[in-house]
Formats: sequence, C-alpha cells, structure tokens
Amino acid sequence: MSDFEDEMDIDVPVSKDVTFSSSNAAKGKRSAANLPVEAEDSLPWVEKYRPVSLDDVSGHQDILATINKFVDLNRLPHLLLYGPPGTGKTSTILALARRIYGAENMRQMVLELNASDDRGIDVVREQIKTFASTKQIFSLGASTSKTGLAGFKLIILDEADAMTSTAQMALRRIMEKYTVNTRFCIIANYSHKLSPALLSRCTRFRFSPLKERDIRVLVDKVIDEEHIKIKPEAADALVKLSKGDMRRALNVLQACHASSTPLQPKDAPKIPEDQIVRETITVDTIYMCVAAPPPDIIKKIMNTLLSTSDVTACLAAVNSVKVTQGLALADIITALSEELVKLEVKPEVMITWLDLLAQVEHRVAGGASEVIQTGAVVGAVRNGVELMG
Repeated sequence: MSDFEDEMDIDVPVSKDVTFSSSNAAKGKRSAANLPVEAEDSLPWVEKYRPVSLDDVSGHQDILATINKFVDLNRLPHLLLYGPPGTGKTSTILALARRIYGAENMRQMVLELNASDDRGIDVVREQIKTFASTKQIFSLGASTSKTGLAGFKLIILDEADAMTSTAQMALRRIMEKYTVNTRFCIIANYSHKLSPALLSRCTRFRFSPLKERDIRVLVDKVIDEEHIKIKPEAADALVKLSKGDMRRALNVLQACHASSTPLQPKDAPKIPEDQIVRETITVDTIYMCVAAPPPDIIKKIMNTLLSTSDVTACLAAVNSVKVTQGLALADIITALSEELVKLEVKPEVMITWLDLLAQVEHRVAGGASEVIQTGAVVGAVRNGVELMG
C-alpha cells in the first residue's frame, strides 16, 4: 500500500470539562517550570529563570526574528538548532511552543524526547509515528488560533546527535510523510553527528556561544532578585569564566551563593531567609568554585618560565604552585596559552609555543602522566624563549 493510501488517525475531541494540571487553579499560582510558587525556592536557578517567551531569550536576536517571522507567516518548517550547550536552544523551542499553543495546550500538542529517553528504532516506529500520525480536532484557545498553527503538532528531539543511525534513518521518512500536521524540531550539539538526510529536511540555525553582555543581563537580574552579595569584579569574572554558557554561569553563581551562607548548628532554630547574614562573594570565591587558575597565579608561572633559564628551577616552581593551589595541568595549559598569545613576539616564537602546548594538552587528555607533561610544558615555553635570542 502506498504512503498516500494510509488513513490518518484522528484524536477524540477533548471535553471542555477536562482540566489539565498546568491550568488547575486549585493548586495555586504556578511558575514557568509548572511548579507552585512555594516550590520555586528549591528549584535550580537554571530552571527558575528559564525564559518563558521568545522575548526573554538572551542573545541570537537574528535567529529569534527569523523564527518569529515563520510563525507570523504560518510557514514554520522543520527546525534544526545546533551549537554548544547552554546557549538557549531548548529554551528557544519551548518558548516557541508556548507562543504557538499556549501553556495550557502544550501537553497535548508537543512531544519532547531527550537523551534520557529511549529513542531507538522501536520508539521512532511506535511512539513518534503514533504521535505524528494523529491530528487534534478540538479547538484551542483564542491566543493560539491567531497564528493559524493550532492544528500542527510539534515533536522536539533534544540531543538528537545521541540517536542511533538506524533511528535517524527511520525518522527521515516520518518527517516527510506527516508534514501536513506535524513539525519536527531537532536539537543537537554537533550537527556532523546527524544523518545528512535529516539535515537536508530541516532549516538550520547555529546557536553560537552567548556574548558576555547577554550573559551579564541575566546574571545581574538574578543577583538583584536573589539579593546576592557579590563584588562587581567577581561578577565580571563569573561572566568571563562562563565562556558563553548561560547554564554554567547560573550554576556557578548558585553554588557560590550557597557557599556564602553560614552553617547553623543542628538543633538551632531556623533563621528567616531575610535575616541570614551571608559572606560577600569575591573573585577568589568564583575561581575556587570553577576550579580555574587565578590570573595572578598564571602570570607568576609565565614570568618564571620566561625569566628563569634554569629549567630545574622552573619545574620546581610550577610543581610548587600546582600543589599549593590544587590546580590541574590541563587548566594551567589553557590559561597559560591565553596569556602567552597576548605577548608581542616574533611569529616563529608564537608558533612554537602554541604547537608544543597543543601537543602537551593532547597527551594529557589521552591520559599521560602529569608529572612528565609538566616538564614538557616548561620545555615548550623555554624553547620559544631560546628562539627569541
């Protein structure tokens, strides 16, 4: 039987008397994470401050404008959102789903599967195909009928690069067959791990690491709403160390805020939240939480390597700093290379430094001994110094 001869299933209309948990007023006001407000205090800040609408998403204004235009023109294609973690891919598509269907209808109209779900060939053939092949006929809210997309279902496949190749092959035909009433949104960190057949069926958007100013906007909002005591330079260090990852910035900020809260005796009465006296978060607090080498320590190591001709003394100095500060060699190599590229030296010197440090980093990542590779770092820097004459 051809594909066109298959009959499309129709969902039974849902009675208006049925109430869903997301809109049940008896449970009180609910947050963006669909939890009661009183439960928000125990939420990770990543979820508590997750954008609700497309206007709340940080950065990538060109991508958001394009997606909004698709919705306005009723021309929403299959989407592929890819890029590093923490850049807003999942938040964007969830906010898009809320705009199209409204929060009260998302449960019926959106199927979301991520890496924690079984997404093998059986799930694609059964669960995804069943959801995609049925069409909703009950009327949606007025807010969604304006867009004209109320009849479309949305299937979100988060972290799709973890799907098996067999499942990806089965998915491509389903995407074509049920385009009439279903749209797919595929989210991945690495597009090269996806089947070329899937890539050709989607409109691709790359989410690059967020700019520091975009991260700073949300960080300042969290600092203000959570009443966090933090020095301005510490906030700058937090934004810099996040390296474009909003999730990392909020997790580190929440960890530092928790560590600044004094411990209470076991049997002591509970102190109200507004009466707790917390320590001020400093730059050292941020670097200790991230386990990144502080800039002054890296500059001390660099100056020692550049000015001391005795390799044994250089090696002893680096090992001493590693032990006292508890630093990993991989972190030292990354921070040291960032400082070395700022120096004005001859091109052959810079090439030597970067090439040799990259080889050392590769060996460390492969499980080589840190003791021996520490000596290799010293030798790499001294080789460049010898070329300087």
